[in-house]
Order: sequence, then structure tokens, then C-alpha cells
Amino acid sequence: MEHKFPTSLEVIDICLLAGKIMLQCGAETYRVEDTMSRMAATFGIPHSHSYVTPTGIIFSVDGTEPAKLIRISERTTDLYKVTLVNGVSRKAASGELTSQQAYIRLKEIEEADFTFPIYQQIIAAAIASGCFMLMFLGQWSDFIPAVICGGIGFTSFVYLHRVVQIKFFSEFLASLIIGLTAFLFIESGIGAQLDKIIIGSVMPLVPGLLITNAVRDLMAGHLVSGLSKGAEAFLTAFAIGTGIAVIFAFYS
Repeated sequence: MEHKFPTSLEVIDICLLAGKIMLQCGAETYRVEDTMSRMAATFGIPHSHSYVTPTGIIFSVDGTEPAKLIRISERTTDLYKVTLVNGVSRKAASGELTSQQAYIRLKEIEEADFTFPIYQQIIAAAIASGCFMLMFLGQWSDFIPAVICGGIGFTSFVYLHRVVQIKFFSEFLASLIIGLTAFLFIESGIGAQLDKIIIGSVMPLVPGLLITNAVRDLMAGHLVSGLSKGAEAFLTAFAIGTGIAVIFAFYS
């Protein structure tokens, strides 16, 4: 397919849209910058400049066009969308997609919703809690309590986050509920190992992808993004630990 190179403004719009989708869906900072620069080179602009942080993207091309900024206010985890954007970038580089087709495809990816229904997420979190409890050498008799605690905790986090927009407080309250539920199981004689039940139940709340991306960004030299993601992961861990500590303080 013959390439028809778009204008600089069109290239900027395409690259910013691709970067926005990737950053919102949990991609690493260096991967976002690399994808944007590759797409710009594909569409006839080999020299482009981007600056990506977890909360914003600045992109410019060599020439007379001014730089553009996109603010990122919401971030989630959807690696399938990241894969789709990478697929669009590869197809554009191989000549299978024109700039207009790539932009339309990116818009479709942005508007698509690939997230699983809430009830499936809750079931998965509950089962994962029980499995994590076993992985940390817990007893089989605590499997059901861990499943219930993990399911209740994740449900609390999802719905509390809709009411309390600050993620720290929703994570704190969810871990508080997990700790309280686990203590109720132990007091009623259903559970045996309190620590194992709590550890397994809070695992669905742990920001594993965020910690991984923080380390990878630091290793790639993106110090601002790496440190900011690390700080966000630390706040999440602090919220979870504080919620459990409050329960231990009252019931120990």
C-alpha cells in the first residue's frame, strides 16, 4: 500500500492519541515514547520529541508546528488495549494502514470497553485471594474464609472508589473491611490463621503492575515517571497496611 504522508498536525494528533490510550491503560513510559516516535517516523517525520509522565504527554515535531499537551487524569490497567495500539503501530509501519485508517482504528480502540463485568472481577479476586493464601503456606481450612474476605474487600474497593474519588481512602477502607471480616471469621471459629487469611485477601489490592512499571521506567532512565509511580505504589501499600493495622490495634 502506498504511503500518503499526512500533515504535521495530523501526525501529532495520531501520536498523541496512541500515547494517551497506552498511558491510560498501564503502559510503561518508555514504551509510550517509543511507540509515538515510531509512528511519527512511519508517517514521514523521523525527528520527533516527546515527554511523557504518568499525568501528561508533551509531543512535538521538528518544524513550525507548536508542541501539544494532553492531560492524563484517569489511569487503569487494560493491557489488551496496549497490545492493540502496538498492533496499529506495526501495521502502519509495514504499510498496511494509512494515517487516516490508523487514526480511525485508534479512535475505535479508545472508545471500546474490554473490561470484564464487575461480578467477574469480584469472582476472580475472591478465587485469587484463596489461592494466594495457599501460596503463602496457609491451611486448606482457611481457603473459604480467604475467598470470602477477598471478595468482600475487592467489592468494597470497587464501590467505595465510585463514592470516594481519592484512591488512597478507598483502598484504606477496603483493607479495613478485609481485616474486620477476617477477625470475625477467627472469632467465630471458622478460620484458623488470621495472618494468612489477611495476606491472601489483600493481594488483589496490591499494585503489582504499578511497581513493575516503576522499576522498568527507572531502569530505562525515566526518573520522574519511575519515582512518581513508585510513590503512588507506596501510598497504596501504606493505605493497605494502615487499614489492617487499625484492626489489629483494636482487636489485639
